[in-house]
Amino acid sequence: MKTLILVRHAHAESNAGAVVNSTPPGGGLSEDGRKEARRLAVLVASGPVDAGFSSRFLRSQQTLGLALAGRTVPRVVEPLLDEIGFGSFDGGPLETYRQWAWEHEPDAPCPGGGESRAAAALRFAAALAALLARPEETLLAVSHALLVRYVLDAADGRFPAARVVQVPHATPFELGRDAVGLAAETLRGWAEAPRFANPPSD
Repeated sequence: MKTLILVRHAHAESNAGAVVNSTPPGGGLSEDGRKEARRLAVLVASGPVDAGFSSRFLRSQQTLGLALAGRTVPRVVEPLLDEIGFGSFDGGPLETYRQWAWEHEPDAPCPGGGESRAAAALRFAAALAALLARPEETLLAVSHALLVRYVLDAADGRFPAARVVQVPHATPFELGRDAVGLAAETLRGWAEAPRFANPPSD
């Protein structure tokens, strides 16, 4: 891999209700999301894409499918790109999970068997390593908000924050091989001794 185009999935049905979903396949895209994914296709149409990757979630796979519509490109479902596991918060309001997350350290186990932010970061690093090992030069990977935010920050050498800056739907972020390698290294290092870049609560 030489270039990674990283994207958060387009607007999904679960986003419309601000409901968390970490059990694949989950719901698909909303009508707005389908429009966003078609705009994404226009944004990536001018450059090469040698392989496409998505998580196991329908919203991610549909985004990738629409973004690559009409192009003969191999498509791979990669579980390492999945949403963070929300545990007992799954299916509930996003705000409830956020309040819990803001009040707990990154290695705190998520109630109900979900992932800690530190465990998720380690998985995200493994996803980057798998992409780096691919023989294709330009990869398009559609994942979820937390992964995209963690990777973008880590690609600049920054550790994750408790209150993350939101990532827009269906917006491509292009990263070179060195930036992806730095992101993987940064996330692995942070997961070994996780402390947020800002406090978990005010």
